[in-house]
Amino acid sequence: MGGFFGVVSKEDCVFDLFFGVDYHSHLGTRRAGLAVYDPESGFDKAIHNIENAPFRTKFTNESNEMHGTMGIGCISDFEAQPILVRSHHGTFAITTVGKINNTDEIVDKIIKTNAHFFEMQNGDINPTELVAAVINQKENFIDGIKYAQEIIEGSISMLILTKKGVYAARDKLGRTPIVLGKKNGSFCASFESFAYLNLGYSDYREMGPGEIDVLAADGIKTLAAPEKNMKICTFLWVYYGYPSSSYEGISVEKMRYNCGALLAKRDNVSPDIVAGVPDSGIAHAIGYANESGVPFSRPFVKYTPTWPRSFMPTHQSKRNLIAKMKLIPIHDLIEGKSLLLIDDSIVRGTQLRETTEFLYLSGAKEVHIRPACPPLLYGCKYLNFSRSSSEMELITRRVIKDLEGKEPSDELLKEYSDPDGEKYKNMVDEIGKRLHFTSLRYNRLDDMIEAVGIGAEKLCTYCWNGKE
Repeated sequence: MGGFFGVVSKEDCVFDLFFGVDYHSHLGTRRAGLAVYDPESGFDKAIHNIENAPFRTKFTNESNEMHGTMGIGCISDFEAQPILVRSHHGTFAITTVGKINNTDEIVDKIIKTNAHFFEMQNGDINPTELVAAVINQKENFIDGIKYAQEIIEGSISMLILTKKGVYAARDKLGRTPIVLGKKNGSFCASFESFAYLNLGYSDYREMGPGEIDVLAADGIKTLAAPEKNMKICTFLWVYYGYPSSSYEGISVEKMRYNCGALLAKRDNVSPDIVAGVPDSGIAHAIGYANESGVPFSRPFVKYTPTWPRSFMPTHQSKRNLIAKMKLIPIHDLIEGKSLLLIDDSIVRGTQLRETTEFLYLSGAKEVHIRPACPPLLYGCKYLNFSRSSSEMELITRRVIKDLEGKEPSDELLKEYSDPDGEKYKNMVDEIGKRLHFTSLRYNRLDDMIEAVGIGAEKLCTYCWNGKE
């Protein structure tokens, strides 16, 4: 995943840029960067590895030494960005959020124009560099951005810093958000709607799907009007989004309360307490507790003072161990109790199985698991939800393969996505058995969509039902 922030101002903007980017730290764990433009000194850029330290500590020097009236920055799970480019458009910096599925096809097309690309350490091409190269195929930024949105399979939203202003372009189907803020003499563009509020900005408006704007200190100009169709990622509310965020006017925290409440309405167990897996599961659990009347409690807490989210090894077994080490039990709230635990989702299942075993070892009598979203059946095609894992790493796919004795077809997967079908029930029962849950019941897709509160046709639900 990843997040970005851009600002234009009549005064120096680095303070706002630094903290605006920092407020996106929950969206990325590996790389972060800032790029600024000052009318007197020109462009400046810095990129740091944040795998073992928070953004703030790595960019303290830049926050004091960089100067500029315009800037963009990002936090990313993968590629180093923003990148600084010099082309027939002049010098510009660019940062992106999204996923490109047809990289090789685009590279082959552009290399024919005698362009070249730097390979990253793993042999891949930096997708942000590729987007810049696509934009450079056209005579101006507007046509270049539109061309990128046209030929990229997947999704891409971007901020581009130039000498004249900051261009903001939302993905053509609005799978990720861009929100605009304003205060006296400044405008900003942000992935997260809350990132600018404590900096004195107020909401200006949300950009629509495919919209292209340019921000200058004296105002915002729309260069390409929003498209009518939208497919914003539903997982933003379920998991990615920070509790204080809103997307399309819908609060993340409120949506999670709604999710938990709808889970409770369909449930038939009577636990002693309801708890949420920190952090995103907590709001879902509060919604469940409020609706069911079962007390909400925290039978374990996450130890975070010296464990930043970015401190996470790449090897899965080590990741599971670190995740487990962060959870500290409160035995008085566990021993002899029947617990109902809500997590945002189940991906591979390893971590939640270990959490459940940890609760049993701490004296729990029962552990009922209630994921806040339906079973994940498809790998995301549009965002870097899990770039390193294939669909067959999903516990649902492994279980279906074992139940069927073969790789599932699309038609078969449709049967397994039907919450009222026998195949769905068999899959859920088997997952619960393998992960040692007392019981397992997923949220339904129709209930999750109801919890968001906007039309299903505007939401991307591909990872649950395979519908594009």
